[in-house]
Amino acid sequence: MRKPRDYDAELKALEDKARELKTRKVQQLGELVIATGADSLSADELAGALLVLAETKDAGKREAWAKRGAAFFQGRWRRSASTTDRNSDSAQAQPGSAQPLSGGAGTT
Repeated sequence: MRKPRDYDAELKALEDKARELKTRKVQQLGELVIATGADSLSADELAGALLVLAETKDAGKREAWAKRGAAFFQGRWRRSASTTDRNSDSAQAQPGSAQPLSGGAGTT
């Protein structure tokens, strides 16, 4: 005779794993905010910028932002100007020698 499955235990294990993944996601987002220097922004400024990003439908802007983000994670991005001096519409990756993230956001 087969051993009956313990659905409650399996469900609890899945809930625990989901909770752990959510916690890790939040931690990695926080590490990303710090690594990019966005922790110098107020919560309102950061939320506003993220809302603009989420609402943007312009494929060209989104692609430019994605390229810039990829360059950041590959260590080719450097901060040559303050965040307020940069024009976010011309989001081109700048060659340079940025410190790569060691065990930070974006690494699994």
